[in-house]
Amino acid sequence: MRENMSLLAILILTRNEEENIVSVVENAKKCTDEVIIIDSGSTDQTVALAKEHGAKVSFRAWTDDFSAQRNFALEQTNADWVLYLDADERLNDTLIAEIKRIVASGKMDAQYAITRKSVAFGVTFSYGVLYPDHVLRMFPRESVGWVNKVHERPECQLPAKRLPGYIEHHTYKDWHEWEEKLCLYTTIWAEDAYKRGKRISMASIFMHSLGGFFKMFVVRRGFLDGWIGSYLCFTHFFYTMLKYLKLEELQRSPKHY
Repeated sequence: MRENMSLLAILILTRNEEENIVSVVENAKKCTDEVIIIDSGSTDQTVALAKEHGAKVSFRAWTDDFSAQRNFALEQTNADWVLYLDADERLNDTLIAEIKRIVASGKMDAQYAITRKSVAFGVTFSYGVLYPDHVLRMFPRESVGWVNKVHERPECQLPAKRLPGYIEHHTYKDWHEWEEKLCLYTTIWAEDAYKRGKRISMASIFMHSLGGFFKMFVVRRGFLDGWIGSYLCFTHFFYTMLKYLKLEELQRSPKHY
């Protein structure tokens, strides 16, 4: 017989995450016994390691759509609560204790945001491009759905509250990984924006890029993270320009989907 209390499933999207998978599964198991991996076709030891450490694994082929993966994950559990983690994220002890308290309380009247601090290239960032953010990640399962292919967001009508503690986000382990993600995210963003009817001019591309740099370097004070923080502000100019250039390219030579 089921106990008279809410249950939690932690949902983790993966592909070729053998370097992270054991750590994230063991971290998630500090909150719940139900850890579910949604794998999109790993060719390394991700799946085997996840199963070995007690996680359930489901497969969904990657379709350049993060929301589709997250919505599929919702179908893999009957738990009352779901909490989403990425393979490169870890819950700290304060956050784990609060999650347990909420799940045990039986109350399901809110969705929860979590502070996320970025760690990259051996540096913990406090400003600029990798400024700590607050992400909605914990929901009553039946109250949430996800939209947008990239930079996906949840749709949930419950009031949002913020949990104490934080997620440590190990964003990039090296510059090669940074470059790969830049290329992937700009392409997905441009294709999704084009489908939604967004259009851009060359003059606007430059202004958007300049605005992106100003926001990161001045408004978010990226220079306070030292030379690497300043450098990332300059690369954000390039990132913004690249995603809009890819959109403009689609305008001139639209692909068929």
